[in-house]
Amino acid sequence: MPALATTALLLAAGCSSPPSRPGAGATAGPRAEAAAATVTAAERPLAVAAAPEDTATATARPGATGAQAQRTKLSVSSYDSRTRRAVISPDGSADTLSPSPSTSASPSASQSPRRTAVGDVIASAPAPGAPHGLLAEVTKVIGETAEGTEVQTEPAQLNALLGDDTAKGSVPVDPAAFAVDELLPDVDVSWSKTGDVRVGPQGATVPLGSLRLDVRGDLPTAQAGTASATTSASASASVSGFVQIAPRVDFRYGGEGAAAAPASAYLGVSGDWSSGWALTGRADASATPARIPFATLHADPVLQVGPVPVVVNLDLTCYLQISGDGRITVDVEQRVKGGFTAGGTFGPAQGWTPVSSSDMTSTPVRTSVTTAGSVKAALGAEASVGLYGTVGVVADLAPYVRGEATGTVTGTDDRFEADGSWAVYGGVDLTGTLRLQLTIFGTPVFRRDIPLGALHREWPLAGSDTP
Repeated sequence: MPALATTALLLAAGCSSPPSRPGAGATAGPRAEAAAATVTAAERPLAVAAAPEDTATATARPGATGAQAQRTKLSVSSYDSRTRRAVISPDGSADTLSPSPSTSASPSASQSPRRTAVGDVIASAPAPGAPHGLLAEVTKVIGETAEGTEVQTEPAQLNALLGDDTAKGSVPVDPAAFAVDELLPDVDVSWSKTGDVRVGPQGATVPLGSLRLDVRGDLPTAQAGTASATTSASASASVSGFVQIAPRVDFRYGGEGAAAAPASAYLGVSGDWSSGWALTGRADASATPARIPFATLHADPVLQVGPVPVVVNLDLTCYLQISGDGRITVDVEQRVKGGFTAGGTFGPAQGWTPVSSSDMTSTPVRTSVTTAGSVKAALGAEASVGLYGTVGVVADLAPYVRGEATGTVTGTDDRFEADGSWAVYGGVDLTGTLRLQLTIFGTPVFRRDIPLGALHREWPLAGSDTP
């Protein structure tokens, strides 16, 4: 896991210190070591890791003495997203909570837990009524209930909890944490993690930390009686294949900068990708690509950023997509693998800017093109990543295969007969958008959504002019 490099500001002071007097080493050494440890601990970036299942709620009171976020023994018992009212309950015995600061209070009063107060900022893992986590500021204490203190809240921002701390990390998402909704009948789900393997289709191999979906779907076909449907055999089309992904959540916070905004911030999704699919037959003409979702997946991984539970909301929609002129018949199979990154980064000078990259490569297994025309098929995924229920980044990763031919062509990967030319290409499109909700970091408000831009790469797989 990447981390920011720590600095050692005391090195220069240590080198310039006068030599200790005889007999002083027993006290000067430990004092210097203690001072060095204090400074180093203060400057060390917060660790970013997958949170434990029983991660604690964190609170901070901006503007108060000792306002740094701390783990607490409080928990969110319930939350109403419509009214933004929450019930905050003590989770544990009173003597584990912060006692009253008054030294003259009675014994019973001195052992009462610290109550939630106006101005508290609360960060909680998923809780009843807040399935995507909760990041909120208490604006009013309504009163006591049997479950705890009922409060009125409003949305808060992460910099109220992280302050001048820094943090950077990339955390894999447990594949078993995804809830999968299969949208087509022929979808098999497989995943594997250390010590636990679940395999769907027979013979599928799933690397540790990966999630795999196998699918087969029929595509819109050329309509009988049209110029594109010459024979019944050529008027059917189907796609079959698999998507295998090991997603990671990337998070960075660079401490407080000017105007109370972070000096830097980043939120994104990245991972290893592999897929393989076969496109067979003749698809119907479609000027607009026809997208067929076959599975949706959702997970709410919790990152432990120092004492703060940061809830990330990750959604994936896996889909088939087809477009073409309805004339070409293909029999194509290919495999794609590589990595991808999509997200948004913030800096005081440039504001929010997109980050996107992909290093996909493909290998053709079988290629055959018959008749003139064009077709393009993709087996891709649309991902959205956000914090505490607000979408921040939407990215669409679409590896595809494209075939085209002119004249009368019958070709395969090792020979062809043609009165014209044919070619099959592999490629990848990566597009997306930064959403207004990324201001949850405490950065200035967007005036509009920011496109990630379009990353487009294509390479030849086979064809009449391919060596």
